[in-house]
Amino acid sequence: MLSDLEIKIVRELQAGLPLVEMPYLEIARRVGLAEEELIDAIKVMIRRGIIRRFGAALKHQDLGFTANAMVVWDVPENKAPEVGRTMAAYEQVSHCYQRPRRPDWPYTIFTVLHGQSREDCEKTAAKLAAETGIKEYKLLFSTRELKKSSMKYFLD
Repeated sequence: MLSDLEIKIVRELQAGLPLVEMPYLEIARRVGLAEEELIDAIKVMIRRGIIRRFGAALKHQDLGFTANAMVVWDVPENKAPEVGRTMAAYEQVSHCYQRPRRPDWPYTIFTVLHGQSREDCEKTAAKLAAETGIKEYKLLFSTRELKKSSMKYFLD
């Protein structure tokens, strides 16, 4: 069972961090706490499992990254950990994960690249290919975003 204060904190956090110099101080003011009290309360909620995931969700288009591509890579399974670490280290890569190879789909590593143009994404993919030695890949560009939202609790 959550306290009234915990519900207030969840309501504030699910709206996203305010784009100010000290976002936790701003939220603390809204819920009637000092900044350190808010941070301590959040830590307690994480330890209790009330908050299980605390992360950032960027809206790439709002930041000027208008070209986004899923790049699928045919990487031998024994090289996947090393190649994945190399690819994930690139700042243009927001997601990098491995999936099982399928009979009709040879790709095992999936990366999501962001750039300001299709050419940016193509150049980044070429750099990744050169650095890792993985030459078999395809870029799948997104054409539009259908949905991007997070769960919302305690909306009233």
